[in-house]
Amino acid sequence: MARSGKSKEPPGTARLWLMRGLKAGLIALVAAVVAIVVAVVIAMQSLPDYSSLKSSPNGQMIRVHAADGSVIVSLGPSFGRWLSYDQIPQVMVDAMVSTEDKRYYLHPGVDPIGMARAAWVALENRGKGRRLQGASTITQQVTRNIFLNNSYSWGRKVREMVLALALERKFSKRQILELYLNKVYFGGGAYGIDAASRKFFGHPADSLNLPEAAIIAGLVKAPSSYSPTADAEAAIGRAGVVLDLMQENGAISAAEHASANLADVKMAPEPPQNSVRYFTDWALPQLDTLITEPNEPLEVYTTIDLSMQRAATAAIQANVPKGSQGALVALDRDGAVRAMVGGLDYVTSNYNRATTATRQPGSAWKLFVYMAALEAGYTPDTGVTDEPVTINGWSPRNSNGRFSGDIDVRTAFAYSVNTVAAKLGVEVGFPTIADMARRFGISTPINTHPSMVLGTSDVRLIDMTRAFASVARKGIAVAPYGITKVTTADGRLLYEHQDDTSRVLVAPWVAAGLTDLMQTAVSTGTGRAAQIGRPVAGKTGTTSSNKDGWFLGFSSGITTGVWMGRDDARAVGGLQGGRAPARAFADFMKVAVAKRPVEQFDTQVTLPEWQLEPDAEAYYGAPDDGTGGGMMVDENGLPLERTQPDAPQSDNPDEDVPPDPADRPAPQRLDQQWIDQVLGRDRQRPAQQRPDP
Repeated sequence: MARSGKSKEPPGTARLWLMRGLKAGLIALVAAVVAIVVAVVIAMQSLPDYSSLKSSPNGQMIRVHAADGSVIVSLGPSFGRWLSYDQIPQVMVDAMVSTEDKRYYLHPGVDPIGMARAAWVALENRGKGRRLQGASTITQQVTRNIFLNNSYSWGRKVREMVLALALERKFSKRQILELYLNKVYFGGGAYGIDAASRKFFGHPADSLNLPEAAIIAGLVKAPSSYSPTADAEAAIGRAGVVLDLMQENGAISAAEHASANLADVKMAPEPPQNSVRYFTDWALPQLDTLITEPNEPLEVYTTIDLSMQRAATAAIQANVPKGSQGALVALDRDGAVRAMVGGLDYVTSNYNRATTATRQPGSAWKLFVYMAALEAGYTPDTGVTDEPVTINGWSPRNSNGRFSGDIDVRTAFAYSVNTVAAKLGVEVGFPTIADMARRFGISTPINTHPSMVLGTSDVRLIDMTRAFASVARKGIAVAPYGITKVTTADGRLLYEHQDDTSRVLVAPWVAAGLTDLMQTAVSTGTGRAAQIGRPVAGKTGTTSSNKDGWFLGFSSGITTGVWMGRDDARAVGGLQGGRAPARAFADFMKVAVAKRPVEQFDTQVTLPEWQLEPDAEAYYGAPDDGTGGGMMVDENGLPLERTQPDAPQSDNPDEDVPPDPADRPAPQRLDQQWIDQVLGRDRQRPAQQRPDP
């Protein structure tokens, strides 16, 4: 019989190799188990305690509120208030477990069934560049968020599994769920369900209902794709899938599924992100000096009025000359910033021209010149002369190129007469004017050259607005502020603003006199374009070659400053403070004060005693004219014997008839004219006239 070409192995040999393979596999399995156990034990020992895991190293959430309480911006990684497991609504827990890990309560931290499914998907899509999916449990996601990164590699996956097993050995399922729900990312910068609830629905997470919980749970898979702020329809569609999974998992009944109306969920409006950011960029850095809380999420309540902010933005954009920029600051009577515009568009340029830029104020600086003059004894009715003047080789000229002669202080201010401002500067002293500006909050360098009276020192718009607001407050210092209070997410008060009225900068009569001047400037002078149908006091400012245009003024408790010009300080054709800036002021103020009562200015100047002419002693013969019972003295100061005047006869001797005042010679008034006559001087006050505007 012929032998076969192939030799057959005896059956015992194959069986032997099979047994060896099984033994090797068993040994490898045991070794792997031992290695995993050892790795898990080591990992358990290296895990921090639960309180350390709760602390967030990712940043501090800051939610900024407008004056009406609405959220205007959320900054930083948004971590809401930490909710313990008992504070988290059960519907939120059920929605997350049903969506992300339906066997969460059954596995030890790693789901073998999920891993097998992920391996099958990976085998089917081999070579297609698709990532592993569907294998991570909630515990694994917690370990990845806290200890690892999102890189897709086998090494990271193994470390993730080991840490997940260790985490389940050291902490309870409830603790791990608490960590997960307070740390997972939901999009829009929101980490944790409380931050997500506040961002998307405007309320804390402990009051989430079923539809809202379904929307939040659906965000974990793809936060950017399903974010309600990015695509509300996609978010609602994904929430419908979550409700289906919850019903399939037994977390809700069919009736509860049917009653969950996703279309009725009210989303929080997306806060504005343009011009209001000028304000938040200015206000929020002040938190470093107001509070010391470095970790907890913050609720920052500010002074900004969104309706005024919109009006301010519209006023600047509508009136700024082409190719120029503009800025506006509006302060309430206590210094609260109600509107702030730092430029035409924040997205294009976030440079804040209202608080950072320094420009020459032009004639708006005369606020300090005339205030120093009033404090030195001038009044709005004091006579001055508009005439050529030269100071140390400097000869100022008026914008109209003419001189008006004898006028009064009120007229000189209203028509911004430069020669009068220069003469006042010489009389009161340029350092005195600089000191007045410092007193009212000008923080930039101030020169004391004669030309400083015309505004040659660079200033900031917010500082000038502050100075005008202090005048409006009758001489009491005003400090601009933007933050009213700061609390933690659970309502613990960290800071609250207190108004300080203790600093009096000038006497009320000085502020009243200046208000008189500024009201005249708007009523009949260079600021006529700023009229709004109610009392307004203000001042224009225009620099040489029309590089800067200013208008600052106040009405009904709101003080507003407007600046316009180019960032490169080039001339702008036709730019004057009484034109575009004054019109922007009027457009804004009509909206800003529309709901406020009309307020008349207190311009009655009550002078101090050292400036008042004594009434009773101003007339010769009064109050003691020799007949009133007072003591008379001779030239040596010795008393004279009083003689009684003859009484007129009456038809009735029993009736005393008083002397007729008409028969008594009129006393001579001791006024300036009488003094001039006595001294032999012939002086007459020149007739006052207004300069031609």
